[in-house]
Amino acid sequence: MSNKIYPIGIQNFEKIRKDGYYYVDKTALIYQLVKTGSYYFLSRPRRFGKSLLLSTLEAYFQGKKELFEGLAMEKLEKDWIEYPILHLDLNIGKYDAPDSLDKILNEALLGWEAIYGTRPGESTLALRFKGVVDRACKQTGQRVVILVDEYDKPLLQTIGNEALQTEYRNTLKPFYGVLKTMDGSIKFGMLTGVTKFGKVSVFSDLNNLIDISMSERYVPLCGITGQEIRDNFQEDLQELADKQKITYEEACTQLKKRYDGYHFVENSEGIYNPFSLLNTFYNMKFGSYWFETGTPTYLVELLKRSHYNLEQMAHEETDADVLNNIYGDEQPIPVIFQSGYLTIKGYDERFGLYRLGFPNEEVEEGFIRFLMPFYTRFNKVESSFEIQKFVHEVETGEVDAFFRRLQSFFADTPYELVKDLELHYQNVLFIVFKLVGFYVKAEYHTSEGRIDLVLQTDKFIYVMEFKLNGTAEEALQQINEKHYAQPFLSDTRKLFKIGVNFSAKTRNIERWIVL
Repeated sequence: MSNKIYPIGIQNFEKIRKDGYYYVDKTALIYQLVKTGSYYFLSRPRRFGKSLLLSTLEAYFQGKKELFEGLAMEKLEKDWIEYPILHLDLNIGKYDAPDSLDKILNEALLGWEAIYGTRPGESTLALRFKGVVDRACKQTGQRVVILVDEYDKPLLQTIGNEALQTEYRNTLKPFYGVLKTMDGSIKFGMLTGVTKFGKVSVFSDLNNLIDISMSERYVPLCGITGQEIRDNFQEDLQELADKQKITYEEACTQLKKRYDGYHFVENSEGIYNPFSLLNTFYNMKFGSYWFETGTPTYLVELLKRSHYNLEQMAHEETDADVLNNIYGDEQPIPVIFQSGYLTIKGYDERFGLYRLGFPNEEVEEGFIRFLMPFYTRFNKVESSFEIQKFVHEVETGEVDAFFRRLQSFFADTPYELVKDLELHYQNVLFIVFKLVGFYVKAEYHTSEGRIDLVLQTDKFIYVMEFKLNGTAEEALQQINEKHYAQPFLSDTRKLFKIGVNFSAKTRNIERWIVL
């Protein structure tokens, strides 16, 4: 058995090093970071190690050489100077009232002012912060290090509440602006977060920040690379393979399929989700660990408010400008990309276009499962059972039972969900068939008020055509005219050709015909 103690949920570098938790050495990259620039911004999904990165930087700038024993930094750093550090963690607050942010910032300032003092006339949060930076530098004789963890938490929590978000933005803009106005007193500054609110938001004045979110050099700074797994977790992989009764190679393949695939820059190596990876080794089984820690509902609110076609998600195309910034106009794609639910799958160099998709199985299945209760009347528990029944019916050839169950997914749909009926109908079918497709082979396509779908199991092949406000006969006719079933005519499995019509009047499946 592996004797590693996995640092699951532990974000404090000193605790990891003193209490014997396993640490994958990132300190050579951290050394490069601090020696080649002063101000940085890094966007990464939640549970990717951003807080641990800032904690490691804090220990380094505190001159705690003993914590780096045996790591790359021990040989690289010669001076080990102690700097005054102002570490602000915005992850601790719940931002749901006008004074929520002020209270968190005031609490941090009071702590710093207890050490470095106050001055009359510092009446605003930004002026108090500026004063603390100035006095810390003068009193210690060293320039200040500023570390801000989850800088965007107040803005993310108020997506959809424009008035509160504007208020928070107006508070944060001058507060973070101190990083620029007090440049002479600052040694190093770093902001981390899930997203980058750009242009009209807090970043408009911070043009001195280097954004390393899409920098190839710093891709491995948070998360785990395939090479790091091979170098650090060989024993763990073998134990996982033994526990799951599969070969070592199969364990590697399964691990890659489920947790690898994050690409934060084009043509770069894939990054594994560290939280899911460590949980897999701790439990010695594959699971949906990242999703068990919760998914923010603001993502679904964005998708629904922007009338987003979910099928697009698997092959969305956009440019670097969109991926790098959230402009405040509530486009869902940059938020979903930066939150880690989509990643870069391809890049068209000629036109500068990125093709996006789900990074891995854990994210794809988890996100689609998460969406179901928001688009149907079934809650999280019920929807899992419903999918299980769908799969059973498909595998046993119970076509009518399958469609009756599908009808129940549209029954009692709240009117506000059906303002765009065609899109709602397409999105519900996409969710259902995407989830069924994790257990049977499924191909799903949409085009102008119609959907064609192929499901394949060991015994059956289903070729379906869905119409909106047409007839089931027309749908069946389309299957024949377009020769959708032709690829399967010589197949020994039983073939079903199914025409289905969805009625806007009843807001449900009106009729289906099976041949």
